[in-house]
Amino acid sequence: MPAKEFTLDDIAQHNKEGDLWIVIDSKVYDLSRFADLHPGGAGVLYADGVAGKDATQVFFGLHRLEVLQRPQYARLQIGAIRGQTETIKPLGPGELSLVPYAEPTWLTPGYFSPYYSDNHRRFHKAMRAFLMEFVQPEAVRCEENGKRISQEVVDKLSEINFLAMRLGPGKHLKGLTLMGGIVKPEEYDYFHELILNTEIARFGTRAFVDGLLNGGVIALPPVLNFGTPEQRAKFVPDILTGKKYISLAVSEAFAGSDVSGAQTVAVRDGDEWIVTGTKKWITNGTFSDYFTTLCKTDAGFVVLLVERSDAVSTKPVKTSYSSTAGTAFVTYDKARVPIANTLGQVGKGMSIVLSNFNHERWMVTATSLGAQRLVVEECLKWTNQRIAFGKPLHAQAVIRAKLATMISRVEACQAWVENITHQMNNMSYHEQSDKLAGPIALLKQFVSKAGRETAEDATQIFGGRGITVTGMGKVIENYHRTSPFDAILAGAEDVLGDLGVRQAIRRMPKNARL
Repeated sequence: MPAKEFTLDDIAQHNKEGDLWIVIDSKVYDLSRFADLHPGGAGVLYADGVAGKDATQVFFGLHRLEVLQRPQYARLQIGAIRGQTETIKPLGPGELSLVPYAEPTWLTPGYFSPYYSDNHRRFHKAMRAFLMEFVQPEAVRCEENGKRISQEVVDKLSEINFLAMRLGPGKHLKGLTLMGGIVKPEEYDYFHELILNTEIARFGTRAFVDGLLNGGVIALPPVLNFGTPEQRAKFVPDILTGKKYISLAVSEAFAGSDVSGAQTVAVRDGDEWIVTGTKKWITNGTFSDYFTTLCKTDAGFVVLLVERSDAVSTKPVKTSYSSTAGTAFVTYDKARVPIANTLGQVGKGMSIVLSNFNHERWMVTATSLGAQRLVVEECLKWTNQRIAFGKPLHAQAVIRAKLATMISRVEACQAWVENITHQMNNMSYHEQSDKLAGPIALLKQFVSKAGRETAEDATQIFGGRGITVTGMGKVIENYHRTSPFDAILAGAEDVLGDLGVRQAIRRMPKNARL
């Protein structure tokens, strides 16, 4: 049945209490019964520029487009203005944004890149469509209510082998159908994974990014790279298919960034280890079944795969981002762990943990990059629609200067991330460990610092809205509050900067002179 059509003169007749219509982007809404329920009070709707008028500009000065899409508000639409068509539309699943710099250049029409193939483009479109349809609604809900990701969404992710793809290319992909068959396991590379990581960050839900099985991303590689065939056969399938969950348990309240200061102890007792100690800030820990745990022994450090039991307890750690990440304090109270759950050699635990950091830091950097680009897009859109002193906000030179700096940062980050990703694609795991630890550390330091500076600029651009949890600036508020996580997780900035320089110094030729 076609929508009923009206003229602007028709709308003008409905401008009083009990009989209130308005127009938003060619659509006619009857707010007669809703007025008293309006969160800002009925008086806002009875203002001269709203009641019985085209209130498009007023509306988008106060609300995001998503408000009109909510069922309780969408049903208030009673028709449309004759001869007018809707101009403001949300992106459809898989569609690219037309806002300048909202997409990296490789996705921008008319631009080129040496890194991405047509397969990467097909993969990107399918991944964005999938995430928008099946994951974004869950991300928004979980970010707000603090609950863990639902098993229904995990099962949907498992159908495309999501977690397996988040672990990068490798033997673990053999025989799997990736993204509905768009990319073959042997074709999958780190640029596919980069696409995946940047896309999951485009929801503006930082805690959910970590809640989206990040525990598996950082805790499963030690099992894949150092576990025995028997260990991999026993644990990996259930984790990859979302039937079981795993966390990396390395950091402690006693040690922090000083991993070598870990105090959790493992004592040999026949065919078992007895593990005693605590771990803190463990991502996904509140709902994990397994913990890849760094322990201290008489013979040095060891990494054990500890299964949840009555002797392994977890409790939430309250942080500045949502509890949907499952951040936990883990206690091992004389937990008994089979010797068969030892990963690698006793005494080599520190090398296992350190070799795992490269991919983890790169992953955090990739998601940080995706979030920063979203913030740039939000700021460009806002400065275009926000009218201040009778002009769009971007008419102010100081605002344009902030936008220029933000754009420069995100493009610099993109270029460096793609360069490092290209190196990863052309190096073995051993070569990455040997050559890229320093560059990746410096990259993470640079991107996370750029992110915090962008968060500050974006908050200034949005003003009071930028510190409000809901509404126009909700993405900015979330990013400003949570961007420090990118700087802290997988190594604090100062530690990473020092690591990068120390590796460079070690590679310095002995005869280097001015």
